[in-house]
Amino acid sequence: MKVNFLILLFLSNLMSLFAQNSGSVSGKVTDKKTGEPLPYVTVVVKDNAEMLTGSTTTDSGNFEINKLPLQKLSLEIQFIGYKTIVQVIDLSSSKKIDLGTITIEEDVSQLEGVEVVKERSIMEQKIDRKVINVGKDLISAGATAGEIMNNIPSVSVDPQTNEISLRGNSNVRVLLDGKPTNIPVEQLMKQIPSASIKQIELITNPSAKYNPEGMSGIINIVLHKNANDGFNGSVNNGITFGKTPKTNNSLDMNYRKGKLNFYTNYGFNHGFYANEGHLSSFQSGNESEQSFDIRNKNTSHLWKFGTDYYINDKNTLSVYTTQNWFSGDADAKTFIDYLNPATTDIAQNFSAKSNGNTQVYNLDFKHDFAKEDENIELEINYNTYSSPEDSFYYYPLVPSSTTNNTANDNKNFKANLDYVNPLTKTTKLELGAEARIESTTNNLYIDQLYNSDFKYDRNIFSAYGTFAKQWDKWNFQIGARLEHYQVDAIFKKSGQDDVPFDDTIFTVYPSGFVSYTPNEKGTFNFSYSRRVDRPSIGQVNPIREWTTPTLDSEGNPYLEPQFTNSFELNYTRTTKIGSFTSGIFYRRINDEITRVMLEHPTDPNKNVLTFDNFKDNNAYGAEISGNLNFTKWWSANFGIDAYFRTLRGYVGDIYVEKDATLFNARANNTFKATKDLRFQLFGFYRGKDVSLQMTRKTMWRSDIGASYNVLKGQGTISARFSDIFHTMKAQFENDLPYPQVGKFTWESQTLYIGFNYRFGGGKNRALQRKQRDKNETQGGGGMF
Repeated sequence: MKVNFLILLFLSNLMSLFAQNSGSVSGKVTDKKTGEPLPYVTVVVKDNAEMLTGSTTTDSGNFEINKLPLQKLSLEIQFIGYKTIVQVIDLSSSKKIDLGTITIEEDVSQLEGVEVVKERSIMEQKIDRKVINVGKDLISAGATAGEIMNNIPSVSVDPQTNEISLRGNSNVRVLLDGKPTNIPVEQLMKQIPSASIKQIELITNPSAKYNPEGMSGIINIVLHKNANDGFNGSVNNGITFGKTPKTNNSLDMNYRKGKLNFYTNYGFNHGFYANEGHLSSFQSGNESEQSFDIRNKNTSHLWKFGTDYYINDKNTLSVYTTQNWFSGDADAKTFIDYLNPATTDIAQNFSAKSNGNTQVYNLDFKHDFAKEDENIELEINYNTYSSPEDSFYYYPLVPSSTTNNTANDNKNFKANLDYVNPLTKTTKLELGAEARIESTTNNLYIDQLYNSDFKYDRNIFSAYGTFAKQWDKWNFQIGARLEHYQVDAIFKKSGQDDVPFDDTIFTVYPSGFVSYTPNEKGTFNFSYSRRVDRPSIGQVNPIREWTTPTLDSEGNPYLEPQFTNSFELNYTRTTKIGSFTSGIFYRRINDEITRVMLEHPTDPNKNVLTFDNFKDNNAYGAEISGNLNFTKWWSANFGIDAYFRTLRGYVGDIYVEKDATLFNARANNTFKATKDLRFQLFGFYRGKDVSLQMTRKTMWRSDIGASYNVLKGQGTISARFSDIFHTMKAQFENDLPYPQVGKFTWESQTLYIGFNYRFGGGKNRALQRKQRDKNETQGGGGMF
């Protein structure tokens, strides 16, 4: 019934077509005092009080809005720190109106402070992505990026492993400020304070301009940065109370004067985390009851500093660095009670200390040509990641002990050149080239003696081209990315022969987009792209990642890349109470990579958790999400999605084939009690999930929150009580290689209290507030 509801709702949207319009209005917006063009000014067209459509000005201050009804309308020009301008336009007598240059002036009566964080999170559906502007309601949802991600439509984060998935699939590319990071995604989700996040972008079918990694697409986490004149910023402090307290704090500062803009962001996250679990195994003749008690102490510092130098109107030089330090202390106790008296019980006490350090250095130069919107941009990015870990295993029933010392070092260099040329008003050409050079080394010492090491080098050279054309109500874009991929690796282990591995692949990744806008209230988008999931270092590294008395986790160096052909259709509808986006998608997956658990080759009491390529597969699904404003005091954003796939593959020597369906639903309500007081009500449901070996049972939770503005609106106090009914538990049952039933719990029921303060008096003149200033990923190259 849920699936039928989604399909009916989507089909009803398809039939909602309106009369055609052909009017247009254009102009240029400048600062009245300086005469400088103002980019990213909001231009809104209204019919009486109802908003019909809108746009923003380009870097040169120009705007053009098409497909308007042939009647009298009002046009509003809105920009933070400036007075709003309202003009009447009459398209009944002239289909095309050029307003020329429109000057706007600063509004000195507006609040001096800068509103860095909005009250409510807003979702925007763009041509190639869904953008979630993170508000205070999401910040108060949790201390880290991983905790607020579960509040985002289409995204799920495993509460135990922090593994992130998009549309039910974990093969997703995660970027930080539009750039790849060497930090493992599971660590990244724990290290970024929620208050440091400005936006989250979901790009489910990227164009050829993007790197093709990630079957599910791209998630880009954008940290705070602004380019306002003068000195301004914000301070965020929060404490989460569960079984143990946790704190997250951040400081954002910006200073802009003349041609220079300096900005910095510092985030601090510290806390103790408790996890408990129980597992019943029914292996014939070796039945057991297992209990787990895990305690972690994590501390992370995330610091970003950068500067933009606006050399002149045509040239901009930007540099920044991101530094991340992470330290973790883990303690875990595992006890295995075998029901067979002849089998000796096992107790394991585990402790580990780990440290991680990531350094990112980025340089960007952009040149604008004389032709409007024609530009060329060179970007160079270098980052390193180091994460040594010292662990100690003690077996009190024996008694005996062992130590593991591991090291992981990664270096990554990337340089890309992008060129954009609007050939005409309705066509655009984009070309680019990129080089990526990566090197990773790992080693393992057991009881201070050398055990094994793994070296993995990967080079990727690529070039792309896209061509976009606008024709009446249609927009088209086609593109292709050519890529040469080479990997060289070698695994060495004491007492064994070296195992070398190399691979070279040349591949073409095509993409295509079609957009149709029958009227101002509805838009259809169809897209296609070919993508790849290359095995990550964690998936191919044969060095044991971690171990328990019954399980070893390790990679498979013989994994092959997984290729996916992805098709997607979306419809966005604007109504009086908000906007809806509904969509369906289909993926054809070749050589699917899946995690499997196999019997240990030498120890009958153990299993091996690893990865393998399985047969080709199909996946499809439907989604609907939106922002709703029911009344002046009640608004909401929501997301509902369902995914279907057939699972095929081998578990050991057993062939398995299953049909799986995953259903998720989220809703975040905001209630405005007074001008300064707001309440939030959040609900989350995750349906049963089936994998080749395991069935995970349903999970759900409800949260309540509130925020109150103080200090004349420059400060906000927030509070949130998560998992009111204490229902979030990871319960599962396993079929292969033998039956198992288990449950894990964590600190899901928590109380968060936070305070945010904005300071500074800068006005947003913005000589060139470009796309780079927003830290977004590169655009898709369309004319949309």
